[in-house]
Amino acid sequence: MDIPYQELSSATLTAVIEEFVLREGTDYGAQEYSLNDKVAQVRKQLEIGEVKINFDACNQSCQIVSAID
Repeated sequence: MDIPYQELSSATLTAVIEEFVLREGTDYGAQEYSLNDKVAQVRKQLEIGEVKINFDACNQSCQIVSAID
Protein backbone atom coordinates (compact mmCIF):
# COMPACT_ATOMS: atom_id res chain seq x y z
CA MET A 1 0.00 0.00 0.00
CA ASP A 2 1.44 3.39 -0.99
CA ILE A 3 1.54 6.02 1.75
CA PRO A 4 1.53 9.67 0.63
CA TYR A 5 4.51 11.27 2.35
CA GLN A 6 2.45 14.42 2.96
CA GLU A 7 0.21 12.46 5.34
CA LEU A 8 3.12 11.65 7.69
CA SER A 9 4.21 14.00 10.45
CA SER A 10 7.58 15.63 9.88
CA ALA A 11 9.17 13.51 12.62
CA THR A 12 7.73 10.27 11.24
CA LEU A 13 8.79 11.09 7.69
CA THR A 14 12.31 11.90 8.84
CA ALA A 15 12.47 8.62 10.79
CA VAL A 16 11.31 6.60 7.76
CA ILE A 17 13.86 8.29 5.51
CA GLU A 18 16.69 7.91 8.05
CA GLU A 19 15.92 4.21 8.48
CA PHE A 20 16.05 3.83 4.70
CA VAL A 21 19.37 5.65 4.18
CA LEU A 22 21.04 3.89 7.11
CA ARG A 23 20.36 0.41 5.73
CA GLU A 24 23.45 -1.50 4.83
CA GLY A 25 23.91 -1.57 1.08
CA THR A 26 22.30 1.79 0.29
CA ASP A 27 24.69 3.21 -2.30
CA TYR A 28 25.13 6.89 -3.08
CA GLY A 29 28.14 6.49 -5.34
CA ALA A 30 31.77 7.42 -4.80
CA GLN A 31 31.10 10.68 -2.95
CA GLU A 32 30.48 10.62 0.80
CA TYR A 33 27.34 12.37 2.08
CA SER A 34 26.28 13.18 5.63
CA LEU A 35 23.09 11.69 7.05
CA ASN A 36 21.41 15.09 6.71
CA ASP A 37 22.45 15.31 3.05
CA LYS A 38 21.09 11.83 2.34
CA VAL A 39 17.79 12.59 4.10
CA ALA A 40 17.46 15.83 2.10
CA GLN A 41 18.13 13.97 -1.17
CA VAL A 42 15.46 11.35 -0.47
CA ARG A 43 12.98 13.99 0.73
CA LYS A 44 13.51 15.87 -2.57
CA GLN A 45 12.96 12.64 -4.52
CA LEU A 46 9.65 12.17 -2.67
CA GLU A 47 8.61 15.75 -3.41
CA ILE A 48 9.27 15.47 -7.14
CA GLY A 49 7.71 12.02 -7.41
CA GLU A 50 10.79 9.92 -8.22
CA VAL A 51 10.24 7.67 -5.21
CA LYS A 52 7.32 6.78 -2.96
CA ILE A 53 6.74 5.21 0.43
CA ASN A 54 5.24 1.75 0.40
CA PHE A 55 3.91 -0.02 3.49
CA ASP A 56 3.97 -3.82 3.54
CA ALA A 57 1.20 -4.96 5.88
CA CYS A 58 2.53 -8.54 6.05
CA ASN A 59 5.96 -7.45 7.24
CA GLN A 60 4.73 -4.31 9.04
CA SER A 61 7.49 -2.31 7.36
CA CYS A 62 7.95 0.71 5.11
CA GLN A 63 10.05 0.78 1.99
CA ILE A 64 11.05 3.71 -0.18
CA VAL A 65 10.79 2.51 -3.75
CA SER A 66 10.99 3.92 -7.24
CA ALA A 67 7.75 5.59 -8.33
CA ILE A 68 8.46 4.52 -11.91
CA ASP A 69 6.75 1.21 -12.56
